[in-house]
Formats: sequence, C-alpha cells, structure tokens
Amino acid sequence: MTMKNFTPAEANNTLPLVKEIVKDILNKAKECRISPDSCRDVQEEILSLIKELEDIGCTYKDWNFDVGLVDFPSSDLNGKDILLCWRSDEEIVSWYHGLENGYSGRKPIPSEWLEELSSQKKN
Repeated sequence: MTMKNFTPAEANNTLPLVKEIVKDILNKAKECRISPDSCRDVQEEILSLIKELEDIGCTYKDWNFDVGLVDFPSSDLNGKDILLCWRSDEEIVSWYHGLENGYSGRKPIPSEWLEELSSQKKN
C-alpha cells in the first residue's frame, strides 16, 4: 500500500473530518476513564476511529488520549520525508517534524509551504 504524501494545504483540507474523528476519539477515551466497565466496547470504537484516520492517510499519535495528536506523511522542499503535525487545540496544520525526532522536534512549517495554502484558499 502506498502512503499518501500530504502538502500542508492537503492536510489542512482534511482537517474538518480529522477534527471530528479526533474529537470522537478523545470523548470515547474520556468515557472509558469515567466508566471502566464499558472499556472493551469503547476500545473497539476507538480502534475503528483510528482506522478512519489511517484510511484518510494520517496517523493518530496521542496514546495518552490527552491532546489528540495526528501526523500526516509529507516531504520537505528537498524531498526528505517528514511528518506534518497537528494537535486538536490548533486551528490548522502549521508544524512538522522529522521521522526520527517526533513531537519534541516540532518546527513551524516554512512560510513558502504555508503560502501554498493561502493561495489555494483564494482559488
């Protein structure tokens, strides 16, 4: 299976759906914390929601289910594989990190990539 490579604009275009799925994941995880006796059913629902994200082409990364972290496979301007990174409390996908350094290595997406997003929104 070939992984989709997202541009910042493409990642942001998926955000309305991704936000809803992540919101559902976080709510289900909260439900599980509140009522541990229903966890088995809730876990299945969470796994199904995570599969929905994978079907879009992105990956759920917040295994503590606190902030709703999602990565989108991408490439930088030199063709190096990177991950665009979004948290559920952020308006848009505006961060990235290398494959090896994860969330702690997040950097702002360079303005030339975000200009692509702005010009696409105008069209």
